[in-house]
Amino acid sequence: MQDVIQNIVDALSLGSLFALTALGIGLIFGIMRLINFAHGDLITFGAYALIVPSTAVDATMYIGDWPAVAIIVAVSAIVILLAVICERLAFRPLRNANPSVLLIASFALSFFLQNAIIMVYGARNKGVNLWPELGNAIMVGGVRLQLLQLVIIGMTMLLLVLLALFLRRTPIGRQMRAASEDFMMARFLGVRANRVIAAAFAISGFLAAVVSLLYVVQSGNLNRTMGVPLVLAAFVATVVGGVLGGFIVGGASVFFQIVLPPEIRLDRDACVYALILVILLLRPTGLIKVKAVQERV
Repeated sequence: MQDVIQNIVDALSLGSLFALTALGIGLIFGIMRLINFAHGDLITFGAYALIVPSTAVDATMYIGDWPAVAIIVAVSAIVILLAVICERLAFRPLRNANPSVLLIASFALSFFLQNAIIMVYGARNKGVNLWPELGNAIMVGGVRLQLLQLVIIGMTMLLLVLLALFLRRTPIGRQMRAASEDFMMARFLGVRANRVIAAAFAISGFLAAVVSLLYVVQSGNLNRTMGVPLVLAAFVATVVGGVLGGFIVGGASVFFQIVLPPEIRLDRDACVYALILVILLLRPTGLIKVKAVQERV
Protein backbone atom coordinates (compact mmCIF):
# COMPACT_ATOMS: atom_id res chain seq x y z
CA MET A 1 0.00 0.00 0.00
CA GLN A 2 2.86 2.38 0.79
CA ASP A 3 4.38 1.74 -2.64
CA VAL A 4 1.03 2.46 -4.30
CA ILE A 5 0.66 5.78 -2.49
CA GLN A 6 4.26 6.71 -3.29
CA ASN A 7 3.71 5.96 -6.98
CA ILE A 8 0.54 8.05 -6.99
CA VAL A 9 2.40 10.97 -5.41
CA ASP A 10 5.23 10.57 -7.94
CA ALA A 11 2.71 10.68 -10.79
CA LEU A 12 0.90 13.70 -9.37
CA SER A 13 4.19 15.53 -8.77
CA LEU A 14 5.49 14.98 -12.30
CA GLY A 15 2.05 15.61 -13.77
CA SER A 16 1.83 18.89 -11.84
CA LEU A 17 4.97 20.23 -13.54
CA PHE A 18 3.58 19.20 -16.93
CA ALA A 19 0.18 20.68 -16.07
CA LEU A 20 1.62 24.07 -15.07
CA THR A 21 3.71 24.16 -18.22
CA ALA A 22 0.70 23.13 -20.32
CA LEU A 23 -1.34 25.86 -18.66
CA GLY A 24 1.21 28.49 -19.69
CA ILE A 25 1.21 27.20 -23.26
CA GLY A 26 -2.56 26.84 -23.35
CA LEU A 27 -3.20 30.47 -22.33
CA ILE A 28 -1.32 31.73 -25.38
CA PHE A 29 -2.65 29.04 -27.68
CA GLY A 30 -6.24 29.75 -26.68
CA ILE A 31 -6.03 33.45 -27.55
CA MET A 32 -3.50 33.64 -30.40
CA ARG A 33 -3.60 30.05 -31.72
CA LEU A 34 0.17 30.19 -31.16
CA ILE A 35 2.13 27.17 -29.98
CA ASN A 36 4.90 29.00 -28.17
CA PHE A 37 7.83 26.59 -28.04
CA ALA A 38 9.93 29.39 -26.54
CA HIS A 39 7.94 28.88 -23.33
CA GLY A 40 10.47 26.23 -22.33
CA ASP A 41 13.25 28.78 -22.63
CA LEU A 42 11.35 31.10 -20.29
CA ILE A 43 11.53 28.26 -17.78
CA THR A 44 15.26 27.97 -18.44
CA PHE A 45 15.76 31.72 -18.00
CA GLY A 46 13.92 31.60 -14.70
CA ALA A 47 16.34 28.96 -13.48
CA TYR A 48 19.43 30.83 -14.68
CA ALA A 49 18.12 34.01 -13.06
CA LEU A 50 19.21 32.42 -9.77
CA ILE A 51 22.84 32.80 -10.79
CA VAL A 52 24.68 36.10 -10.56
CA PRO A 53 26.15 36.50 -14.09
CA SER A 54 29.53 37.69 -12.79
CA THR A 55 29.98 34.41 -10.92
CA ALA A 56 28.38 32.18 -13.55
CA VAL A 57 31.61 30.27 -14.18
CA ASP A 58 31.61 28.50 -10.83
CA ALA A 59 28.02 29.27 -9.81
CA THR A 60 29.04 29.49 -6.15
CA MET A 61 27.05 32.68 -5.60
CA TYR A 62 23.41 32.94 -6.53
CA ILE A 63 20.30 34.61 -5.28
CA GLY A 64 19.30 31.29 -3.74
CA ASP A 65 20.90 32.74 -0.61
CA TRP A 66 18.11 35.32 -0.45
CA PRO A 67 14.88 34.81 1.51
CA ALA A 68 12.40 32.59 -0.29
CA VAL A 69 9.89 35.40 -0.90
CA ALA A 70 12.60 37.61 -2.41
CA ILE A 71 13.71 34.78 -4.72
CA ILE A 72 10.17 34.12 -5.93
CA VAL A 73 9.50 37.82 -6.54
CA ALA A 74 12.84 38.40 -8.32
CA VAL A 75 12.63 35.36 -10.60
CA SER A 76 8.96 35.98 -11.37
CA ALA A 77 9.64 39.62 -12.26
CA ILE A 78 12.51 38.67 -14.57
CA VAL A 79 10.57 35.97 -16.43
CA ILE A 80 7.38 38.03 -16.68
CA LEU A 81 9.36 40.95 -18.09
CA LEU A 82 11.09 38.65 -20.60
CA ALA A 83 7.76 37.12 -21.66
CA VAL A 84 6.18 40.54 -22.24
CA ILE A 85 9.26 41.72 -24.18
CA CYS A 86 9.11 38.61 -26.37
CA GLU A 87 5.45 39.27 -27.11
CA ARG A 88 6.11 42.90 -27.96
CA LEU A 89 9.16 42.38 -30.15
CA ALA A 90 8.72 38.92 -31.65
CA PHE A 91 5.02 38.11 -31.84
CA ARG A 92 3.08 41.38 -32.00
CA PRO A 93 4.51 42.39 -35.41
CA LEU A 94 3.49 38.94 -36.73
CA ARG A 95 0.08 38.80 -35.08
CA ASN A 96 -1.85 38.82 -38.36
CA ALA A 97 0.53 36.42 -40.09
CA ASN A 98 -0.18 32.80 -40.93
CA PRO A 99 -0.04 30.49 -37.88
CA SER A 100 2.89 28.66 -39.45
CA VAL A 101 4.85 31.93 -39.46
CA LEU A 102 4.15 32.38 -35.74
CA LEU A 103 5.28 28.82 -35.12
CA ILE A 104 8.56 29.41 -36.95
CA ALA A 105 9.00 32.65 -35.01
CA SER A 106 8.61 30.76 -31.73
CA PHE A 107 11.32 28.31 -32.81
CA ALA A 108 13.60 31.18 -33.80
CA LEU A 109 12.97 32.90 -30.47
CA SER A 110 13.72 29.64 -28.65
CA PHE A 111 17.11 29.26 -30.34
CA PHE A 112 17.88 32.93 -29.73
CA LEU A 113 17.18 32.61 -26.00
CA GLN A 114 19.26 29.44 -25.73
CA ASN A 115 22.22 31.11 -27.40
CA ALA A 116 21.75 34.22 -25.25
CA ILE A 117 22.15 31.97 -22.20
CA ILE A 118 25.41 30.63 -23.66
CA MET A 119 26.66 34.18 -24.25
CA VAL A 120 25.93 35.26 -20.68
CA TYR A 121 26.53 32.10 -18.65
CA GLY A 122 28.61 29.85 -20.91
CA ALA A 123 27.77 26.40 -22.26
CA ARG A 124 28.73 24.39 -19.17
CA ASN A 125 26.02 23.03 -16.90
CA LYS A 126 25.60 24.75 -13.56
CA GLY A 127 24.75 23.28 -10.21
CA VAL A 128 22.67 25.05 -7.56
CA ASN A 129 21.36 23.98 -4.18
CA LEU A 130 18.07 25.81 -3.85
CA TRP A 131 15.96 25.17 -0.75
CA PRO A 132 17.60 21.83 0.17
CA GLU A 133 15.22 21.45 3.09
CA LEU A 134 12.48 20.55 0.59
CA GLY A 135 14.38 17.33 -0.10
CA ASN A 136 13.55 16.08 3.38
CA ALA A 137 10.94 13.37 3.83
CA ILE A 138 7.91 13.62 6.10
CA MET A 139 5.45 11.05 7.38
CA VAL A 140 1.90 11.37 6.03
CA GLY A 141 -0.53 8.73 7.24
CA GLY A 142 2.28 6.30 7.91
CA VAL A 143 3.79 6.85 4.45
CA ARG A 144 7.17 8.52 4.04
CA LEU A 145 6.89 11.21 1.33
CA GLN A 146 9.27 13.84 0.05
CA LEU A 147 8.27 17.34 1.10
CA LEU A 148 9.12 18.75 -2.35
CA GLN A 149 6.57 16.52 -4.06
CA LEU A 150 3.83 17.70 -1.73
CA VAL A 151 4.86 21.33 -2.31
CA ILE A 152 4.73 20.85 -6.10
CA ILE A 153 1.28 19.28 -5.95
CA GLY A 154 -0.03 21.86 -3.49
CA MET A 155 1.40 24.79 -5.46
CA THR A 156 -0.15 23.47 -8.67
CA MET A 157 -3.59 23.12 -7.11
CA LEU A 158 -3.33 26.58 -5.58
CA LEU A 159 -2.34 28.20 -8.88
CA LEU A 160 -5.11 26.38 -10.76
CA VAL A 161 -7.71 27.69 -8.30
CA LEU A 162 -6.29 31.24 -8.33
CA LEU A 163 -6.13 31.30 -12.13
CA ALA A 164 -9.70 30.01 -12.40
CA LEU A 165 -10.87 32.75 -10.04
CA PHE A 166 -8.85 35.33 -11.99
CA LEU A 167 -10.40 34.30 -15.31
CA ARG A 168 -13.93 34.28 -13.90
CA ARG A 169 -13.95 37.19 -11.45
CA THR A 170 -11.75 39.92 -12.97
CA PRO A 171 -12.50 42.10 -16.01
CA ILE A 172 -9.25 41.25 -17.77
CA GLY A 173 -9.83 37.56 -17.02
CA ARG A 174 -13.27 37.65 -18.60
CA GLN A 175 -11.82 39.45 -21.60
CA MET A 176 -9.21 36.72 -21.96
CA ARG A 177 -11.92 34.08 -21.89
CA ALA A 178 -13.93 35.97 -24.50
CA ALA A 179 -10.85 36.33 -26.70
CA SER A 180 -10.15 32.60 -26.47
CA GLU A 181 -13.69 31.86 -27.68
CA ASP A 182 -13.82 34.32 -30.57
CA PHE A 183 -11.01 36.84 -30.71
CA MET A 184 -12.43 38.87 -33.60
CA MET A 185 -15.86 39.21 -32.02
CA ALA A 186 -14.26 40.11 -28.68
CA ARG A 187 -12.39 42.96 -30.39
CA PHE A 188 -15.63 44.17 -31.97
CA LEU A 189 -17.13 44.27 -28.47
CA GLY A 190 -14.34 46.49 -27.17
CA VAL A 191 -11.71 44.06 -25.91
CA ARG A 192 -8.26 45.62 -26.33
CA ALA A 193 -6.12 43.05 -28.11
CA ASN A 194 -2.73 44.34 -26.97
CA ARG A 195 -3.78 44.44 -23.33
CA VAL A 196 -5.31 40.97 -23.32
CA ILE A 197 -2.42 39.30 -25.13
CA ALA A 198 0.19 41.06 -22.97
CA ALA A 199 -1.67 39.90 -19.86
CA ALA A 200 -1.73 36.33 -21.18
CA PHE A 201 2.03 36.43 -21.79
CA ALA A 202 2.62 37.91 -18.34
CA ILE A 203 0.62 35.14 -16.66
CA SER A 204 2.37 32.58 -18.84
CA GLY A 205 5.70 34.04 -17.73
CA PHE A 206 4.72 33.80 -14.08
CA LEU A 207 3.76 30.15 -14.49
CA ALA A 208 7.09 29.52 -16.24
CA ALA A 209 8.90 31.13 -13.30
CA VAL A 210 7.11 28.88 -10.81
CA VAL A 211 7.91 25.78 -12.86
CA SER A 212 11.56 26.81 -13.15
CA LEU A 213 11.96 27.20 -9.39
CA LEU A 214 10.26 23.89 -8.62
CA TYR A 215 12.26 22.11 -11.31
CA VAL A 216 15.56 23.54 -10.07
CA VAL A 217 14.84 22.39 -6.53
CA GLN A 218 14.06 18.93 -7.90
CA SER A 219 17.06 18.54 -10.23
CA GLY A 220 19.70 20.93 -8.84
CA ASN A 221 21.13 21.22 -12.35
CA LEU A 222 20.96 24.02 -14.93
CA ASN A 223 21.52 23.71 -18.66
CA ARG A 224 20.43 25.77 -21.62
CA THR A 225 17.89 23.20 -22.86
CA MET A 226 16.43 22.17 -19.52
CA GLY A 227 13.02 23.59 -20.40
CA VAL A 228 12.72 21.79 -23.75
CA PRO A 229 11.62 18.35 -22.43
CA LEU A 230 9.04 20.05 -20.22
CA VAL A 231 7.57 22.10 -23.03
CA LEU A 232 7.42 19.10 -25.40
CA ALA A 233 5.56 17.03 -22.82
CA ALA A 234 3.33 20.00 -22.01
CA PHE A 235 2.56 20.55 -25.70
CA VAL A 236 1.39 16.95 -25.96
CA ALA A 237 -0.60 17.43 -22.77
CA THR A 238 -2.22 20.56 -24.19
CA VAL A 239 -3.39 18.68 -27.26
CA VAL A 240 -4.67 15.74 -25.23
CA GLY A 241 -6.54 17.72 -22.63
CA GLY A 242 -4.79 20.77 -21.22
CA VAL A 243 -4.15 20.54 -17.49
CA LEU A 244 -5.75 17.10 -17.35
CA GLY A 245 -3.42 16.04 -20.15
CA GLY A 246 -0.45 17.08 -18.04
CA PHE A 247 -1.48 14.72 -15.26
CA ILE A 248 -2.12 11.96 -17.81
CA VAL A 249 1.36 12.33 -19.32
CA GLY A 250 2.94 12.42 -15.86
CA GLY A 251 0.95 9.41 -14.70
CA ALA A 252 1.80 7.46 -17.84
CA SER A 253 5.52 8.22 -17.38
CA VAL A 254 5.50 6.91 -13.82
CA PHE A 255 3.37 3.91 -14.80
CA PHE A 256 5.72 2.79 -17.55
CA GLN A 257 8.71 3.41 -15.30
CA ILE A 258 7.21 0.88 -12.89
CA VAL A 259 5.91 -1.80 -15.24
CA LEU A 260 8.61 -1.87 -17.92
CA PRO A 261 11.50 -4.31 -17.48
CA PRO A 262 14.75 -2.58 -16.40
CA GLU A 263 16.43 -3.22 -19.74
CA ILE A 264 13.86 -1.18 -21.69
CA ARG A 265 13.01 1.55 -19.19
CA LEU A 266 15.09 3.97 -21.22
CA ASP A 267 12.37 3.63 -23.87
CA ARG A 268 9.72 4.80 -21.42
CA ASP A 269 9.00 8.01 -23.34
CA ALA A 270 8.35 6.02 -26.52
CA CYS A 271 5.68 4.08 -24.68
CA VAL A 272 4.17 7.26 -23.28
CA TYR A 273 3.87 8.90 -26.68
CA ALA A 274 2.53 5.68 -28.20
CA LEU A 275 -0.24 5.83 -25.60
CA ILE A 276 -0.89 9.48 -26.48
CA LEU A 277 -1.10 8.52 -30.16
CA VAL A 278 -3.73 5.90 -29.35
CA ILE A 279 -5.73 8.48 -27.38
CA LEU A 280 -5.63 10.94 -30.27
CA LEU A 281 -6.63 8.26 -32.77
CA LEU A 282 -9.67 7.50 -30.65
CA ARG A 283 -10.37 11.15 -29.73
CA PRO A 284 -8.85 13.49 -32.36
CA THR A 285 -10.13 16.55 -30.48
CA GLY A 286 -8.56 15.39 -27.23
CA LEU A 287 -10.19 14.31 -24.01
CA ILE A 288 -11.59 17.81 -23.45
CA LYS A 289 -13.21 19.54 -26.42
CA VAL A 290 -11.74 23.00 -26.85
CA LYS A 291 -12.83 25.32 -29.64
CA ALA A 292 -9.23 26.08 -30.64
CA VAL A 293 -8.58 22.37 -31.09
CA GLN A 294 -11.84 21.76 -32.94
CA GLU A 295 -10.83 24.45 -35.42
CA ARG A 296 -7.75 22.38 -36.28
CA VAL A 297 -9.89 19.35 -36.94
